[in-house]
Amino acid sequence: MSAEFVHMSADDKDGGDVGVAVQTRARTKRPPLYKVMLLNDDYTPMEFVVHILERFFGLSHTQAFEIMLTVHKKGVAVVGVFSHEIAETKVTQVMDFARRHQHPLQCTMEKE
Repeated sequence: MSAEFVHMSADDKDGGDVGVAVQTRARTKRPPLYKVMLLNDDYTPMEFVVHILERFFGLSHTQAFEIMLTVHKKGVAVVGVFSHEIAETKVTQVMDFARRHQHPLQCTMEKE
């Protein structure tokens, strides 16, 4: 192995060109988020909607009850905002669970 050493004279230190290294970082764009929404229907029991909100969205009973009332009164409510993959999974879980229990509950997602 050989090593090269560069000798700098006093003149080189003060009079030479000075370079500035500039590091640029590309800004990473945040992935789009998606709203997961529950839609009201006239058949799904309110208790079942509360159960879904607690089970799949980790809400407390009080939070779930409030959102269920919003769905009931306004026809729709946003139950969470997630990345595309998580939103898609939540929608699928809710729809599958509702169908297995023979309820027509609808859960959708849309870009925020």
